[in-house]
Amino acid sequence: MQAQILAYLHDHLDDYLADLRTLTAVDSGTLHKPGVDAVQDWMQAQLGALGFDVERFAQTRLGDNLLGRRQGDGGRRILLLGHADTVFPVGTAAARPMQIDGAIIRGPGVCDMKGGLLAGLYAIRALDAAGFRGYGAIHFLIVSDEEIHDRGSLPLIRQTARESDVAFTLEAARANGDIVTARKTAVWCTVRVHGKAAHAGVEPEKGRSAILALMRHLLEIDKLNGFRPGVTVNIGRIEGGVQPNVVAAEAHAELDLRAWRDADIHDLLDAIRAQLAAPVLDGVTATLDVKIDGAMPAMERTPAVAALEAAAQRIAADLGFSVKGASTGGASDASFVAAEGAPVLDGLGPIGGLDHSPDEYIELESIVPRTALLALLMAESGQGF
Repeated sequence: MQAQILAYLHDHLDDYLADLRTLTAVDSGTLHKPGVDAVQDWMQAQLGALGFDVERFAQTRLGDNLLGRRQGDGGRRILLLGHADTVFPVGTAAARPMQIDGAIIRGPGVCDMKGGLLAGLYAIRALDAAGFRGYGAIHFLIVSDEEIHDRGSLPLIRQTARESDVAFTLEAARANGDIVTARKTAVWCTVRVHGKAAHAGVEPEKGRSAILALMRHLLEIDKLNGFRPGVTVNIGRIEGGVQPNVVAAEAHAELDLRAWRDADIHDLLDAIRAQLAAPVLDGVTATLDVKIDGAMPAMERTPAVAALEAAAQRIAADLGFSVKGASTGGASDASFVAAEGAPVLDGLGPIGGLDHSPDEYIELESIVPRTALLALLMAESGQGF
């Protein structure tokens, strides 16, 4: 089967590149619904032609979400997960059309993640060409809002994950070729401090500075970096006061919290709350607002994930290259899949990098071998290890 899959992908590389040029010519920034929907229109047509039952989840403000389902002849249910949106504004596609410069392909969304969407599509086509249907089902989920924080697709991701036995996320492989086997949990929260306003020149003693109290709290909160392995606290934004001659009555700071384990985040939040309860300035109170909706759970490297990683390494070796599993603090929808108990590997698209920049790229020579890796992983995991 490996030879048939490789032959198909080599024979259809020009088709892949033509399709990539088509998709990158569409401006599909998250907030540009017409462009995101155009990408979904194209993907819906391709999946329909492959015999998928495609369900479209219409949205008013953002692009529609898309879920294709196709039954196999038995075995485990496979989820392919990707997103149709990019970060680039309208006009980018015309200003920076896709270019092939030797071994490098550049263009808006080639790496994040239109190249990955096509890897999923062509992996399915290669399996079909090899006559393989030994999986229970393939679920191909393409969401429209991965690049923003306030999202509507998370319930759909979680539900589809619960209906799947194994998952592969179509983000690009890392620039060194690594796949991703673990990601940190990420939570955003806001520390709010309430003091008392007063005239800074006439009677400052009657005021209670929320800014001063906030600074004292934040100095202690910063010391929580590393209180568990991998725990980080980033004080990303501070605001307070109204003008220099007024003792500040209000101040707040926005924090980014990350950890390898979900349990460590809960302990970190408890430690922050304990600090905010400490008396740092008489007459001042502090509270913590945690943004639970959209918080990123951890993608932990479970034994099931380790087994998928070992399979990927063995298949890659048979294909003539090597892969390693990497851990990263960055976010991905793979984490929401992992939270529902489905083992997942991330980074199954082509090798690429410099996402969200004018120099975003994928490596031309990685397209065939990486798509073959994905197809063979789908075949092996669909039947069960």
